[in-house]
Amino acid sequence: MLRTDDFDYHLPEELIASRPPERRDGARMLVIDRASGTLEHRRFADFPELLNAQSDLVVLNDVRVARARFFSDDGRFELLRLRALTPTLWHCMAKPGKRLAPGKQVTVGGITGTVREVMPDGTRTVEFEAVIDENAHGHLPLPHYMRRDDDSGDDERYQTVFASPDKTMAIAAPTAGLHFTPDLLSRIPHAFLTLEVGAGTFQPVKAELLRDHVMHTERYAITPEAAAAIESAPRRVAIGTTVTRVLEHCARTHGGVTPHAGETSIFLHPPCAFLRTDALLTNFHLPKSTLFMLVCAFGGTALMREAYAEAIARRYRFYSYGDCMFIR
Repeated sequence: MLRTDDFDYHLPEELIASRPPERRDGARMLVIDRASGTLEHRRFADFPELLNAQSDLVVLNDVRVARARFFSDDGRFELLRLRALTPTLWHCMAKPGKRLAPGKQVTVGGITGTVREVMPDGTRTVEFEAVIDENAHGHLPLPHYMRRDDDSGDDERYQTVFASPDKTMAIAAPTAGLHFTPDLLSRIPHAFLTLEVGAGTFQPVKAELLRDHVMHTERYAITPEAAAAIESAPRRVAIGTTVTRVLEHCARTHGGVTPHAGETSIFLHPPCAFLRTDALLTNFHLPKSTLFMLVCAFGGTALMREAYAEAIARRYRFYSYGDCMFIR
């Protein structure tokens, strides 16, 4: 019976990357061969060399990160917009939540909002009197482990170069995609799908046993062109855990990747067979996180522990702005 503590490891705090590398494609890349169990140290710029242009299709998530973090004008409250139910009615996380009971008000950018409802999970719906200019008052919601607020550099670097402006709905970046440059992307066969990365991607697993963990739900969409390309590809290379979750959800619930929109709460952890993911590019993930569990399911827990230990020993940079690993 798998326990959450089975997926713990110690990471020196100084290895957490709070800033991106100087070049997008300049990150280090640990290449892991599942068949042989070997580890190889490369640079992400080498990624195209590791692909077979005749068989491989790289699948990426083209979601864009929204400026979804807001501060009240008096500095007393912080709102993280999880979803805009309408342009003026938001589903939010709030800090400090205890002070924002139903009927309480909060003002952002001179526009007053009223708390309409508090959900069982502590999130809230807040209705504003008018539309808030998120470009003027919103901030990119950087992960808590960066321990800093966003700045102008993040406007470019915490977005992928292929993020679609009409899909500005995520509150976290699909970080494996941050390494790609337009030139590198132009040299590899690829397709896009969309998964709206939500706050759940950072939520710790609080259950002692994996079987008791309730996975978060995220929305996704797949176009007819992408579905056809993915299903016909001899080998599918998922760029990140978000893509992997969509591919594997579709394989289990639809029998394959089909053109549609839906929601997934799939929890991939050992032991697990992967039906539409043949290789995976991903960053290094937090201890005891569902993302690390997914990687262990794909690459094998023992091999992933060895890979993480090697990365720590070699001083790789971890998490969203950090280095990456290619599991093939």
